[in-house]
Amino acid sequence: MRGIRSFNTFSKRCYAARRSESLTEPLEKVKPSKAALPPQNVQVSKLPNGLVIASLENYSPLSSVGVFVKAGSRYEAVENHGVSHVLRLAANLTTKGASAFKICRSVEGLGGSLSVTASRETMVYTADCLRDDIDSLLGFLVNVTTAQEFRPWEVDDLASRVKIDKALAQQCPQIGVIEKLHEAAYKNALSNSLYCPDFMVGHVSSGQLKSFVEDNFTTGRMALVGLGVQHSKLRQLGEGLSVHIGEGAPVAKAVYRGGELRVQNSDDLVHALIVSEGGVAGSAEANAFTVLQRILGAGPHVKRGSSITSKLSQGIAKATTQPFDATAFNASYSDSGLFGVYTIAQPDSAGEVIKAAIAQVRGVAEGSMSEADFTRAKNQVKAEYLMSLESSEGLIEEIGAQALNTAAYLAPDAVLRAVDTVTKNDVVKAAKKFVDGKKTMAASGHLVNTPFVDEV
Repeated sequence: MRGIRSFNTFSKRCYAARRSESLTEPLEKVKPSKAALPPQNVQVSKLPNGLVIASLENYSPLSSVGVFVKAGSRYEAVENHGVSHVLRLAANLTTKGASAFKICRSVEGLGGSLSVTASRETMVYTADCLRDDIDSLLGFLVNVTTAQEFRPWEVDDLASRVKIDKALAQQCPQIGVIEKLHEAAYKNALSNSLYCPDFMVGHVSSGQLKSFVEDNFTTGRMALVGLGVQHSKLRQLGEGLSVHIGEGAPVAKAVYRGGELRVQNSDDLVHALIVSEGGVAGSAEANAFTVLQRILGAGPHVKRGSSITSKLSQGIAKATTQPFDATAFNASYSDSGLFGVYTIAQPDSAGEVIKAAIAQVRGVAEGSMSEADFTRAKNQVKAEYLMSLESSEGLIEEIGAQALNTAAYLAPDAVLRAVDTVTKNDVVKAAKKFVDGKKTMAASGHLVNTPFVDEV
């Protein structure tokens, strides 16, 4: 017996009925509305308890609400390394208000979704559903973020999921190199990995999770952000959140030190990442580094393209005939940043590729930058920023990041003006900071011809 075809393979004749009457005239009883929708402006307010509320009424039939928390891996201590990784995986466990089964079935019944993402600085819980069902889904979002129970037997069962998560990450050389880079670059805070270390797998306890939440899930470290939801509704929700009031435990400032970590293996390609300290997120210097990244090359702008306008690609191609890939690396945090070059090459040509990439940054530091390159880079920065706001995921992430860090929102026009204020001299200074700064290097692969950090 043949199986039933998928719904998306049915012909329209199977479900579309033909009408004989004309549909060119409007329905008699339906009158089109002439009322103009009010302008869409982001509203930001701060409650007396310190919680930041931000919302944008975009009149979408889909509503999205996110809880942004300063609870990334940088806030881990020596005794609880990996707790943020386990906390992310524990988002679907039983809470004080609902069991894990009830949360799963109820969210599915609403046709919605609950998700959690984490970075080195933040943890974001997001709920998406139809506008009419947002009230029901918000109850589960509150349970997941503020009413965790962390039952010991459920936490113990997470060990296998942690192992799988780590195994998947280890299959990506880029993730491994970036993790090693942060470990070498900083003495504390930002040196903490996004993933639970091997010696802590299965040893993060229910008590450690509760303690971490109590220290970091406080009103002073949280922002409640919504799209397609009324600001008054979010304020009411924020006022009812049962979380600790205040700034929570003291936050250690990241200390950049520089260094080198090398992972020798039998991979066919050498991944190498060399950086110096960059700009702090939101600063004018960070904008200059962002423009510099586009001048050097931040990856192809055309699907399956070859980045022919990239200075890195053009310069390295003159130094070697072997295949390679090179991009500029730029990461900004609340109190530090990293900027440098990421190269992928065959073991025999790794040294040539790395030195040629560094030479391109040195060339910009010496003023080797045309007006056309500078203008193109600024246009790319502005275009990529605006395109990132076209999706609800990108928009809520941008609003949430700004609300959490500054308790305000900078409109896109203001962001574009800030990019326009970057001058060629600012970009040259950023390049000089990389060239003259203390270097950090992370590399993996067959490193027989890969230079050490003090040799580049």
